[in-house]
Amino acid sequence: MEQTKSVKSILKKLEYPDDAKVMKQLVDQSLTVKTRMGKIRRKIAVLSGKGGVGKSMTTVNLAVAFARLGLKVGILDVDLNGPCVPKMLGMKGEKFIMSPEGAIPPVGPYRIKVASMEFFLGKDRPVQWKGSMDLSPVWLGVLEMNVIREFLGDILWGELDLLLADLPPGAAADKPPVIASYIPELDGAIVVTTPSEVTGDVVRKSIVYTRDVGIKVIGLIENMSGFLCPECHTESELFDGSSDLLCQELNVPLLGKIPFSKKMSYACDHGQPLSDETDYAVKKFSQIAAGLMNQLKFKKIGG
Repeated sequence: MEQTKSVKSILKKLEYPDDAKVMKQLVDQSLTVKTRMGKIRRKIAVLSGKGGVGKSMTTVNLAVAFARLGLKVGILDVDLNGPCVPKMLGMKGEKFIMSPEGAIPPVGPYRIKVASMEFFLGKDRPVQWKGSMDLSPVWLGVLEMNVIREFLGDILWGELDLLLADLPPGAAADKPPVIASYIPELDGAIVVTTPSEVTGDVVRKSIVYTRDVGIKVIGLIENMSGFLCPECHTESELFDGSSDLLCQELNVPLLGKIPFSKKMSYACDHGQPLSDETDYAVKKFSQIAAGLMNQLKFKKIGG
């Protein structure tokens, strides 16, 4: 009885007339998501059990690498509280274009389509949930899930070869299974880590959990595998560790190792994706993208 009262109270806060209309809205939205996601060939989540590993940077540069190979690419920035994909692509200040059919996402470098909470916010304005600030963290999580579902259902992605979903730092326990349930035929997840043993311990748990909730782990990318000297272009170690043993232990493909590059860091900070395909770090991302295309065996739209 108490649980029923609680649900009724939540529905009232959301100003929905009754449970039936809520269920109808969710069903209609799910059908819309399925229809729009059906126009996207491949969908991949990018996550990490640890913050600070360069997950968004990896997502952005992977998207650029795929786009350079001729694919039509989109990025869903699922980090609602600290979205940074638009800044890395030089798209801050962009907005969705509203149409009767839905929201048309801004298009960035290499024709990459991006959906991000950043496009709804003013300069330096934080995310603010409507309603009482004494809502529990669980309820805030439900609100986040509603936003993600609306992103997927209301945005006119059109035809894409690939959609990368950049999950929040740490990928809270509710995010991977919810993303999997919202995105029909999710191909799997790419996990980002660093060679640090501390990071490896956390990422190990994330990989096991991701598999436990039914999401295929496509592979692991080791970021900051070393430091790339801007003068002599040689690579030196940053951490006393490696992800090779982790991959062997969990039977996860190691997709590639990306060194820390001051040039790439500058490019992300200033929203200027590197265009020099001879750059060492750029070549690494290109190799990973080409390997994934072969591994997933997908053709480009029209191919």
